[in-house]
Amino acid sequence: MTAPNATADWPPAARGRSALHLTAAAARGRFELQVCGRCSAVQYPPREVCVRCLSERLRWTPQEGAGTVLAITTLTHSNAGYFQSRLPWHLGLVQLQAGPTVMVHLHGAVTTVPAQVRVVARLDRSGQGVLIGLPANAKDSLEGDAMMQEMGCDPRSRRILISDGESDSGLALVQALLSAGAAKVWVGHSGCLESVAVPAGAPRVEYVPLDLKQADSAQSLAQIIGSEVDILIHNHDVQLGNDGGASLAAATTEMEINYFGLLRLAHAFAPVLRRRARQGPACAWVNLLSLAALSGYAAQSTYCASKAAAHSFTQGLRAQLQPDGVRVISVFAGPVDAAALADAIVAGLREGTEDLYPGDIAQSWLQGLRDDPKVWERELAAAARPS
Repeated sequence: MTAPNATADWPPAARGRSALHLTAAAARGRFELQVCGRCSAVQYPPREVCVRCLSERLRWTPQEGAGTVLAITTLTHSNAGYFQSRLPWHLGLVQLQAGPTVMVHLHGAVTTVPAQVRVVARLDRSGQGVLIGLPANAKDSLEGDAMMQEMGCDPRSRRILISDGESDSGLALVQALLSAGAAKVWVGHSGCLESVAVPAGAPRVEYVPLDLKQADSAQSLAQIIGSEVDILIHNHDVQLGNDGGASLAAATTEMEINYFGLLRLAHAFAPVLRRRARQGPACAWVNLLSLAALSGYAAQSTYCASKAAAHSFTQGLRAQLQPDGVRVISVFAGPVDAAALADAIVAGLREGTEDLYPGDIAQSWLQGLRDDPKVWERELAAAARPS
């Protein structure tokens, strides 16, 4: 597969406002279509009024995606530079059990009709939502299909930097990435190798100095390894317990690492990651944020503020890096086992999901915010009050 050689060599990115909802769902790893609130008809393509009864009561609703392939075609010519360099490109017409017929990018393992498939929504190289037909009996993975790998950033054979090796998450990430087939893992440390959680002598692992409190540490490291990094995982995190009355010193420390540390890392590595993504397969930047970034919690107010700042910066970073083919992933973690967190990040990289909510608690927060952010704010405030 020929590598793209220009920033403009991405799939067409223009979408109408209604279609952006499909992209937003894909960013969370969900396949959603509009369902009419009056007659229950499922809609595709996205529209402003129901195709059956003209009602405006259309609600985006998760879909299972089961369907039957009616027709298959292989694209062998295209005037678009992105597709020209990736031909042949497989497409299929799928009749969903939910009703609509949709055109999908088709996994290479689906070669005959009729065939049972499962349609999922993923983000393409330009960051827009597209539909993909996967074999019905296959796991939800794009592994093994060159065309489908364009929709994610599989860690297999990639070179990865983990910013903090002095944490449980750092150790779990190294183990998960090596198991996923990473070619090389750099593990950041602040100067004391005894504090690095990763066992010495681990295969394909190299310790590198990275102190995000120092203005030039990230820049120095980027000059040494930046041109080789495919995936950067920023997992530095400082949380100083407080009851809403944290000292200025504690708040400054949290902001210094959780926000300004991220800023220093981005200034150093974003330019080189952009150049690398333009020259070959998709690259990725993963920010380990927190549920605290999404809604203030009185018992950890300064920590929430630092993570909210990091979340806001991450959104801006995504907008900057996306046109160059760099996928920016936000991980909104709550209390969750480090191994489960690492596995979720690996899965998110493979599937190209922008927003990850690993664990039951994270999913509960997400549902609360979706239902009513103001109600959820009140619930969190009540939970923080002494009984």
